[in-house]
Amino acid sequence: MSPSKLFELTSHLSGILRDLEEAGTRIEIGDDFAAYRAYRAQQPDRGPIYPMFDVASSYIDHTNGFWVCGFNSSDELIHTQAVRLLDLTGTSLEAHLNTHRHKYITPDTTPDPDLTFYSGPEALKTITGKVCYQGEFWLRASGLGGPRSQGATSLLSRVLLELMVGAWDPSFVFAFVPKQLAAKGAHLRYGYSHCEPGRWLGPDQQVTEEDYLIWMGANDMANMIARAPASLQRTASVSAVQADTIAVGAKGRTNAKANV
Repeated sequence: MSPSKLFELTSHLSGILRDLEEAGTRIEIGDDFAAYRAYRAQQPDRGPIYPMFDVASSYIDHTNGFWVCGFNSSDELIHTQAVRLLDLTGTSLEAHLNTHRHKYITPDTTPDPDLTFYSGPEALKTITGKVCYQGEFWLRASGLGGPRSQGATSLLSRVLLELMVGAWDPSFVFAFVPKQLAAKGAHLRYGYSHCEPGRWLGPDQQVTEEDYLIWMGANDMANMIARAPASLQRTASVSAVQADTIAVGAKGRTNAKANV
């Protein structure tokens, strides 16, 4: 990454982290997926961690993934997301999903994962090369004045996408969103330019789940990063706090305050 691009990335991220900190959200970024698995294990009200980000099911470490977690002023986990780098050189996302579908299917949504396939989006055939998969996105709903109502979804996704582009410069990034969220324009809040209808078809061609494919190419990512991040919408019920941004590495953790 060039010095000018690195400066732009640093400026964007410092502003986002400051906004989140002032709204009471501490951000932790790491590449130790055993630690991430431990965080997710503390959430019995959520479904299990997806296999693509579970060290018990997949090989993932600092070379091909990282995660972003958010904590409130009481140190409670209120946000998760993660990204995985895939080498699809000489193949396509369609072939990848056919081979590794078990790692993307939502558990207990189909009677037979071995005979369940994803279909629909035309982009499945053209997404290839160095590709990133963004998943595990969750943000606790806290009612009026909570992070969702302030617009935190866009900022949190932006943190991951900017770091992803800076670290790996992928040709494509993709994610899945449920049909009902796609209908509300969720891909725009996550920062994505494209949204295509898709569905998982079970052994009798029944629709087991409707997930829309959202994605960006390299030019889309460049345009997204070129736009200044939006600011959170302030509400009187949100208390401002000062918090550290914690960067967690594979071999330990260090604390560093975001400088603006």
